[in-house]
Amino acid sequence: MPDFSTLRIAADPAHPRIARLLLNRPERLNAISMAMPREIRAAVDWAVANPDIHVIVVEGAGKGFCGGYDLAESAEAMIDHPCQQEKTPWDPMVDYAFMKQNTEDFMSLWRCPKPTIAKVHGHAVAGGSDIALCCDLLVMAEDARIGYMPTRVWGCPSTAMWTFRLGPLRAKQLMFTGDTLSGREAADWGLANQAVPLAQLEAETLALAERIAGVPSSHLAMHKMVVNQVMLNMGLEQTQMMANVFDGITRHNPEGLWFRRYAQQQGFKAAVEWRDSGRPIPEGDEARELIRQMEHKTS
Repeated sequence: MPDFSTLRIAADPAHPRIARLLLNRPERLNAISMAMPREIRAAVDWAVANPDIHVIVVEGAGKGFCGGYDLAESAEAMIDHPCQQEKTPWDPMVDYAFMKQNTEDFMSLWRCPKPTIAKVHGHAVAGGSDIALCCDLLVMAEDARIGYMPTRVWGCPSTAMWTFRLGPLRAKQLMFTGDTLSGREAADWGLANQAVPLAQLEAETLALAERIAGVPSSHLAMHKMVVNQVMLNMGLEQTQMMANVFDGITRHNPEGLWFRRYAQQQGFKAAVEWRDSGRPIPEGDEARELIRQMEHKTS
């Protein structure tokens, strides 16, 4: 079996047509590290190359599915990173190349010819929701949460899957508010295929995967290709290009820089609490003045 640092993948011993891809950083709530996107893609490639595998189940170890990008340390430190640049001027193409690569790696779950099922417990939020929504199907625990809170400041979902999964009305509500949905709400909105009590999540996900696994792999590949082509015709790739550019802008415009400076002064947890509380987020000239004051204090 492949040996990865952030995840595991193997055929289910009791269900050899089903691969289990486990995000495996439970000590960090399976947060997305630099290595994880590439390893997701490599794990998917392994499953695609295995003719016995018909379906891939993606899940998280520990308390939840995935808590998003592992940003606490980098957000609090004055370090330069392709998507959190301290140097001036900001280089948007360096940022875009980095985030677009991550998007392409997550989208391997969507592009691969084998159906993928996200099995979500706990939280699938921010970048973790990107991973879940790149899967073809979504089964959630009723009390799980999914959403993209950084739309309030410092983020734009790079896979742009919300509109394609929910339609413009619902997607706008979530993007404008940064609110999360419970598993029950996600099923009611048509985002999740099923929402079940946590105790039943494993059994229900396996039952769906087994039902799919009985179909010839060539048929599954063709059906997936037809549905995916509809999304491509609707402009998925062009929309993702815009989303990745905008994601970089949100981290380097006055509002995004204020958020980072506040995290550096008060800690990432405090910055996230402000972001998610509903308090007005400083913008424009107000944000610039607060940035100036914070930078003056640290100089």
